[in-house]
Amino acid sequence: MAATWDTMQTTSPERLSGIVERITFFNEENGFCVLQVKVRGSADLVTIVGTAASVSVGEYIDCDGCWINDRTYGLQFSAKNSRFSVPNTLDGIRRYLGSGMLLGIGHHFAEKLVDFFKEKVFEVIEKTPERLEEIPGIGATRRKRIEQSWTEQKATREIMVFLQSHGIGTGRAARIHKTYGAEAIDRVREDPYRLTLDVHGIGFKIADTLAMRLGIPQDSLIRARAGVRYTLQESSNQGHCAAFRTTLTKEANKLLGISEDIIGEAIDAEVAANLLVAGEIETKPSVYLTPLYRAEVGVAGHLARLMSNPTPWGWINAESALPWVEKRTGLILSDSQRIAVSAVINGKVTVITGGPGVGKTTVVNSILKILLAKQVRFLLCAPTGRAAKRLSESTGIEARTLHRTLEFDFKVQGFKRNANNPLETDLVVVDETSMVDVVLMNQLLRALTSRTALLLVGDVDQLPSVGPGQVLADVLASGAVSTVRLTEIFRQAASSRIIVNAHRIHQGKMPEKQASEGDFFVVSAETPEEIRDQLLDVVTRRIPKRFGFDPIRQIQVLTPMNRGILGTHNLNIELQKILNPKKTPCVERFGRIYAVGDKVLQIVNNYGKEVFNGDIGTISRVDTEEGLLFVDFENRVVEYEFSELDEITLAYATTIHKSQGGEYPAVVIPLSMQHYLLLARNLLYTAVTRGRHLVFLIAQPKALAIAVKNLNTTSRLTNLRSRLEKNS
Repeated sequence: MAATWDTMQTTSPERLSGIVERITFFNEENGFCVLQVKVRGSADLVTIVGTAASVSVGEYIDCDGCWINDRTYGLQFSAKNSRFSVPNTLDGIRRYLGSGMLLGIGHHFAEKLVDFFKEKVFEVIEKTPERLEEIPGIGATRRKRIEQSWTEQKATREIMVFLQSHGIGTGRAARIHKTYGAEAIDRVREDPYRLTLDVHGIGFKIADTLAMRLGIPQDSLIRARAGVRYTLQESSNQGHCAAFRTTLTKEANKLLGISEDIIGEAIDAEVAANLLVAGEIETKPSVYLTPLYRAEVGVAGHLARLMSNPTPWGWINAESALPWVEKRTGLILSDSQRIAVSAVINGKVTVITGGPGVGKTTVVNSILKILLAKQVRFLLCAPTGRAAKRLSESTGIEARTLHRTLEFDFKVQGFKRNANNPLETDLVVVDETSMVDVVLMNQLLRALTSRTALLLVGDVDQLPSVGPGQVLADVLASGAVSTVRLTEIFRQAASSRIIVNAHRIHQGKMPEKQASEGDFFVVSAETPEEIRDQLLDVVTRRIPKRFGFDPIRQIQVLTPMNRGILGTHNLNIELQKILNPKKTPCVERFGRIYAVGDKVLQIVNNYGKEVFNGDIGTISRVDTEEGLLFVDFENRVVEYEFSELDEITLAYATTIHKSQGGEYPAVVIPLSMQHYLLLARNLLYTAVTRGRHLVFLIAQPKALAIAVKNLNTTSRLTNLRSRLEKNS
């Protein structure tokens, strides 16, 4: 470590050895660590700073380095090269096994193992693991868990050392081992860019760094092809289904720093290998990732197929059905609602769109009652668990997520319901359709027989799907599908300032500031720091005291971004300190503390656990002995190993994008000029419409004005609208 104004080297290089007593800090991305080490001859623990592939309490460290005097942290030993080995003293072994590094062994069994096997415990685990069952309480299941964990730890350590020796952080080593097994190092040496396709969490830049260290030339075709794929994948992460070839070439050139001729050759090679598809959008040469091309073509083709066939229930006399359903529900339908009901009961594929308070729920319920009387079979579904729950509550009929409706099979990583095994129903109703990306919509449509009818319900003015495409917007713009837009705000809904202000925002008007009573409040603040302070007070004190909402279960902070003082990362830490201060029992992973009582968010789809991106739950138990954490997702408990905790994050605050399809009793929304690049009308509109009973908007006035005025006309690059127009 170089000397700076804050650190000063005090001695010449020397060697230091000892037992790791405590890990003060460990960064799993780059291996940087701060260790408290018991060194022979020193009465106090010695602070060692450096890097390590992995480290556990109780391990023996042998390192070269020098002493430094840090003005903040005092005397430290800065290690240049560190070597770790399992401890050879009984106390060290006991601490090592009790650190939780082996699944199935905590402090309790660490004591028992050391008392029984003494110094030979590692030899027993390595060579004769069946002997572990001689310990009371260790049966076949726990023994297998310990044995597997030991094997994985050993292999993972080898991988970590290999990666670190080539300049790569260690946080992804476990996933690489899980994907490739014993062949991990050979696979990585052969083609490090395969990591971007095969291993979750390994992006192009990590693979590229590794490739450079392994000697792969900068202008090699293998690198150019990987760079082109990465560039196109990044484009899809922004919602685009494709990229113009000229744009793709320029972006890849900027990323890779190699000639456009080689990039052009790489694009052609990827197309020849069927990894990319060449096409045209707006008469310009364009390039798709193959799965997105197939999905877009599939959606257009399947919608045309469905519309070319009649409804399975035949014609229904709307003039008789409408008065009948009004009598059954006790509600008088408006003219636009009557048109919507008529369109669906005698339509094959129909879209109903509109904002909050315009009666979409009443229309759907009326349709279902009419069709039930005709003994029509139907399925209700939505993109997320929260949206499906809301649909169930509003209709009184079971609704499922699209993934559960299509019966995702974790073993084959695909849906059981498809063209060969279609859904057995007459009608499928999809709510919150604006959230459905082009890939998932294609999976749904291919599972519908030609006789099945389809009703798509959603608010096209909300944010588009997190995944690629803008299916609902493209379907509406094409004019190829029968559509009813509901616009009338009903009297009961008009009494809610949340709904009134949501429509004002949609119209480009500033929200009305609420008086002392009501359900919508605008609080002005001058700086991001003032917004943060106001937010913490509102969430933890003012709303619970005045309105009685539980600050963890019923209040949701929705912010535009992850980073910054008003980002999810910082707000979650601040809110956790106040709302769950005890933090016990807990586990610390990836720089975050997860404790019983914390609200958490699933951030990736995990089909094996049946939890999906955007699902919110509460940590119900942390088992440090077994290395397991349990999350309650609305009365369904899901188990996570500690190594899987990068799939969840704290959820006291979440992004507005992640809130789509959800509804919360109370929402608090911070807006500042720090969010400038994201300030847009549909973002604010989406956030406001997530609040069921209460909305608190804490904003810099200028930021609020920009969000309301910015229509955000940036369109995603898709060709679905054109395909639908050609098929109609």
